[in-house]
Amino acid sequence: MTGLIYAFLGYNTLMYSSKIFSDEVLSDSDCRNILDPNQFELMDLVYDAYKIRKKHFGNKVRVHILDNVQNGLCPEDCGYCGQAKTSDSDIVSYGIKEEEKILEGAQKAYESGAHRYCMVMSGRGPSDRNIERMSSTIKEIKDKFNIKTCLSVGLLKEGQASKLKAAGLDRLNHNLNTSQEFYPEICSSHTWEDRQNTLQSARQAGIELCSGFIVGMGEDNNDRIAMAKQCAALEPESIPINFLLPIKGNRINKPQQLTPDTCVRLLCLFRYMNPKSEIRMAAGREYHLRSLQAMSLYVANSLFAEGYLLSKGDTSSKTLQMIVDNGFEIESDIELPLVQHSESFAPLKKDIHVNH
Repeated sequence: MTGLIYAFLGYNTLMYSSKIFSDEVLSDSDCRNILDPNQFELMDLVYDAYKIRKKHFGNKVRVHILDNVQNGLCPEDCGYCGQAKTSDSDIVSYGIKEEEKILEGAQKAYESGAHRYCMVMSGRGPSDRNIERMSSTIKEIKDKFNIKTCLSVGLLKEGQASKLKAAGLDRLNHNLNTSQEFYPEICSSHTWEDRQNTLQSARQAGIELCSGFIVGMGEDNNDRIAMAKQCAALEPESIPINFLLPIKGNRINKPQQLTPDTCVRLLCLFRYMNPKSEIRMAAGREYHLRSLQAMSLYVANSLFAEGYLLSKGDTSSKTLQMIVDNGFEIESDIELPLVQHSESFAPLKKDIHVNH
């Protein structure tokens, strides 16, 4: 309760934002304090992190919508993923969608008010043929809709990033997923360095980077601090923070050390360490943040709507209403109709007896 009083009165026991505004880098000790509920109350952290968020992004929120354009069929052994060859999850596998279907998804995303349409292809990496197909589709999307694009296609080969850039791709997603040190615990079919190399290829081609993490896979706070620092060194334009979902059949399917308080503190840590990057509440926000989702908007300036690759999420209308209800502005190219309350509120149709 003390933190809430500080926030409303404008006081703050923290000075981390002042360090960030002075271009200082937080120490490991600072980072541990941020993640430790015994050091600072959550509202103090949120209030301080909000200063940084507001400086770089104002009160705007970007909504992203995912389209799983190819599902399953993956030879990799990533323990957290339902599409991995090692997973027994009950999913429907399919090859790359027809261009018409992907364009329908782009139109739906645009008309729902999304800032960015994110296309995801499963697999180790795309063939040159699929790069040509996706390049053609990206060109069509950019011609038809005023919406940003992002593509996630796995590990890229030489020259593929340049072709995607020429097609008009705005951003490439390739998550680092966890710290370099912890990576062997979640995957053995490729390395953390392989992922880093793909991101560097995209950067060299002039494509913006989207790269984030999954928390709750068994990593400790030292790994989480390393993740934030490794991300800062990469300087991605966008950082999605995923909270592990318990998907039956996956090798890693039991979220560890995640409470709503912990999740918000992690968002604060990434905001402090990456002040100019878009921080996104990604998969698992509904499941793990729960009633603290609205509070998290004061730290993160982006989120997904309409679900994730293998799990459902809040609808666009519910997500947009939460944003507006909390005084934030939806960054969209179109005017959006929001939920309207009925003129009257009907009481329960039952007798109410009052004892005097």
